[in-house]
Amino acid sequence: MRRYISLSILWMGFLSTALFAGALPIPALAPYSWVNGVKVFNMNIQQSSTQFFAGINTRTYGINQSVLGQTIRMHDGDKIKINYTNRLSEATTMHGHGMHVPASMDGGPKNKIQPGTTWTASYTVNQPASTNWYHPHLMGKTAEHVYMGLAGMIIIDDDKSDSLNLPKTYGVDDIPLIIQDKRFTASRQILYAPTRMEIMRGYTSSTMMINGEISPTLSVKDKQIRFRVLNGSNSTLYNLRFSDGRSFKQIATDGGFLERPVTLNSLLLTPGERAEIVVNFSGDLGSSVTLRETRQNINLMQINVNSTSPGVTTVPSTLTTLEKYAASQAVRTRSFLLNTVGGGMMGQMAINGRPMNINRIDNVVPVNDIEIWTIRNTMNVEHNFHIHAIHFMLLERNGSPASVAANERGYKDVVRIPPNSSVKVILKMKDYVDPNNGYMYHCHFLEHEDDGMMGQFTVVQNKSNPVFKWAPIVSDDIVTMVPSPLPLNAVTY
Repeated sequence: MRRYISLSILWMGFLSTALFAGALPIPALAPYSWVNGVKVFNMNIQQSSTQFFAGINTRTYGINQSVLGQTIRMHDGDKIKINYTNRLSEATTMHGHGMHVPASMDGGPKNKIQPGTTWTASYTVNQPASTNWYHPHLMGKTAEHVYMGLAGMIIIDDDKSDSLNLPKTYGVDDIPLIIQDKRFTASRQILYAPTRMEIMRGYTSSTMMINGEISPTLSVKDKQIRFRVLNGSNSTLYNLRFSDGRSFKQIATDGGFLERPVTLNSLLLTPGERAEIVVNFSGDLGSSVTLRETRQNINLMQINVNSTSPGVTTVPSTLTTLEKYAASQAVRTRSFLLNTVGGGMMGQMAINGRPMNINRIDNVVPVNDIEIWTIRNTMNVEHNFHIHAIHFMLLERNGSPASVAANERGYKDVVRIPPNSSVKVILKMKDYVDPNNGYMYHCHFLEHEDDGMMGQFTVVQNKSNPVFKWAPIVSDDIVTMVPSPLPLNAVTY
């Protein structure tokens, strides 16, 4: 049985903890079966209970477990079926965040899973090695469902990642860290009841947890350890640092490997962002170090180096080569203003003055066109911006290419936009077109998203630069792409 926090101080839903508790839970790898060459996962979305505090059962949601979800692992080129069965008493959805898939398989607000039914995401994995995640995306309920525990990792491997001598034994030297924070009632039940001000400013807490455990401990070997870090919170920015100030190497961001590792001694992540870091514990046998969140001055996890390892891993000086686009290649620029409508700063969240409308397409994007998207935050609150379907590269912060940090110079799908600032990103929609099913873009502060800071776009065929592998053909429910230069019924741009 896991050990739990037994000493705590409760004040207005916040718990301040002083002790390190049980071992860090490692989400199990989701089991799968091979059916006619297809890797099939069965994921049950369910209500359960979890003991965050000794002897107290807290109502939670989970996927194949009591809270959070099992880790779904796949390889580039795999044919995949993920059967999400909703065993809750309310509808939800399940979005593959960071997954490059056809719009109909994205798991967005329209892919609603009613109680007692199953929705299947079927596709062929078509992207590089990366750390992604899955979570609900139901209109107006995303924040609550994630807060209750519905989130899990998706890990993609590819031939490049297979060939690198990086730490890669899951749960041993390749550790998932899903960082979140929650409020609890006096009876230790999850408290999700944001006020209007908290919707604007963010529903946050000083009670932080990793993989569903408050103040866990982790035992590691005296070697390099890889951490796959996900900010799975609703609205909290985490600035991570080790108690001894040690440096580490970031090797990947949202969309996969950076070209070269970046040496850091702190890591800032906004909600939805991921980073892979490698920490060297060689020579640290018998010592302990604490992973800390420095914005709120909280100890997150104690790491104990208590065994030796005969294996040696290395972080190469070059990890990969990324395809890059120059600003001069862009054929159009789109502008997105993160703002509110009605009621000034306390009004409804919106993009370009329009709150989300599920029946409205806000942008039509031609496939294979290189575009620049400029996103501005003129508010006095934090935002970020997430784009479904594709990954982008950051060109500028506040008009300056030099302001883009070294660890942001890879492919991303979430970017921080602090108060009264702007970013410029470059992207190209690839592979999939569908004039009838849209993808989302939105702020990934979940209260902002639920309040309306979200829009919808479709990707359509490009007359001058068509996709030759565009048509989604379904065989045994698996979406594959077949040569088809420009069907007669294609919507063109």
